[in-house]
Amino acid sequence: MIKKRWTKIFVVGIFLLMLTNAPAQNVQPRVHVLDNGLKLILVKRTGDPSVACGLAFKVGSVNERPGITGISHLFEHMMFKGTTTIGTKDYNADKRIMAQQDSMKALLRQEESKMRMMERLGQIDNMSKRENLTPRYRELEKVFDDLIKQQREIIIKDELDRIYSKNGGAGLNAFTGEDVTFYIINVPANKLELYMWLESDRLLNPVFREFYSERDVVYEERRLRVESTPTGKYDEQFESLFWQSSPYTWPVIGWPSDLRAITKEQADEYFATYYAPNNCTVVMVGDLDYDETIKSATRYFGRIPRGKNEPPEVITTEVPQLAEKRMYAEAETNPEVRIWYHGVAHDHADEPALDVLTSILSGKTGRLYKKLVLEKQIANNVSAGLDPRKYAGIIQLSGVVKDEHKPEEVEQAIYDEIAKLQETPVGAYELQKVKNQEAAGSFRRLQSNFFLMIQLGIYEVNGDWNYLNTYPPKVQAVTAADVQRVAKKYFTRENRSVIIYTRKKGAAPEDPELAGLSEQGKQMVNMMVGRLKQANDAAQLQQMIGMMESRMSEAPEDQRKAVEIIVKKAKERLAELEGKK
Repeated sequence: MIKKRWTKIFVVGIFLLMLTNAPAQNVQPRVHVLDNGLKLILVKRTGDPSVACGLAFKVGSVNERPGITGISHLFEHMMFKGTTTIGTKDYNADKRIMAQQDSMKALLRQEESKMRMMERLGQIDNMSKRENLTPRYRELEKVFDDLIKQQREIIIKDELDRIYSKNGGAGLNAFTGEDVTFYIINVPANKLELYMWLESDRLLNPVFREFYSERDVVYEERRLRVESTPTGKYDEQFESLFWQSSPYTWPVIGWPSDLRAITKEQADEYFATYYAPNNCTVVMVGDLDYDETIKSATRYFGRIPRGKNEPPEVITTEVPQLAEKRMYAEAETNPEVRIWYHGVAHDHADEPALDVLTSILSGKTGRLYKKLVLEKQIANNVSAGLDPRKYAGIIQLSGVVKDEHKPEEVEQAIYDEIAKLQETPVGAYELQKVKNQEAAGSFRRLQSNFFLMIQLGIYEVNGDWNYLNTYPPKVQAVTAADVQRVAKKYFTRENRSVIIYTRKKGAAPEDPELAGLSEQGKQMVNMMVGRLKQANDAAQLQQMIGMMESRMSEAPEDQRKAVEIIVKKAKERLAELEGKK
């Protein structure tokens, strides 16, 4: 079963694309740290009687290890399962059933260990296939499934969402990335105390009911995200190829074998370490009173005990790449080349110059589009972007190949444009144009309480919320010499990885509507279309369409088309559902 929250998840995912390297300026929040280490970042804004609220945890896939990859994203799901008072009709019965489930799962894991060895020795081809399950496993599974049915009789589904909705809350959601897990909602200003009670209750008294069945939900989500899109499996392998030693090498969604094996005990340990108040920042932006908000936060969040152990530091870093890596893949997509260079971490001294450099290359007025799309007419679309994560970063370049041309032509043309940046300083007019665009983007993103809340939380997790104020002046200070220097430093053959896609024999050309989209936009549309095919709730679909249309004007030009296509596809699916009534 797909979670009802999926309609909102994709809305958040799309608009998070707008936040990359576009911080706002001159924001001065009230910052307060509780005795248990929880940090409050508060921004008072009058006009709209609501508050955008978020809990940002310093935990993501980078904090995982082999064997439990995907556990951070799994927690994103589990945190909506309720508490000792929310989500159940009878907590004592609920607790008893979960204890029985844990006992049965311990026995099932013994059988899984046997099947894992059988697979390793070639006695079975895939332990996840029904026909390969041992007789003992099948017997235990029936007992476990019966326990799940018993528990569902006393569960109150989505009670947290209903409580918020009944009290005027909107957009209850969460997302997980490599470095952060974020829980968000917008509440009326007069319901801020309710928000703090509900969220502190989630941290103080969580109940991970339906843990094992929810693992199956996440496993299905992985299938839809990775295996049901034309390039999903290859994209995942390419990123794993790009990173050698960094924890970024595994996907946020996790590896399939790990998702099937994560235990409740491992989840409890992970929660105790990373969901402690000293690893959390609460961000609120809107119509609030500073003193009253701090007083209520102390009352509710202050009752949560500090974690017994500090979250361990991420020690393993990426080793320098010594030679170019290349990957070739046939897929049901248009021919394309993607070139990734190792870049820099968030707030690295070279980030502003690299930001300016990729902006010079990207967009409809950028060098790549002018040369490859308009002049040479060898590509339908091109893109360039910077992905500075907390511990390392990527410089991403790509080009979708036009019919009758080869990926290698596009690849070489991209290298030619890089060489120009390395050999000739960028002109003053072009440099200032990019700086002006960055400044305009910073101002635009300051207008929304929601986006300001997201930015403050992410920047705090990555190091310091004040990056919001300190980064824009650094961009304005970038010189032509800086751009030339970083072009020479990072754009080297041994520092890059390349994947070339060719169209699979017999595959139909890519949907023409996607031709002008960036790679991020294409992935988002393809993923969403797969989800839409599974959607059966017309009301949820209508809500998603409304949310996306209301924020359409906030999308930057290069992402707006992707949003428009998704809205169109969603309306087509809605019409199908309504036609069946």
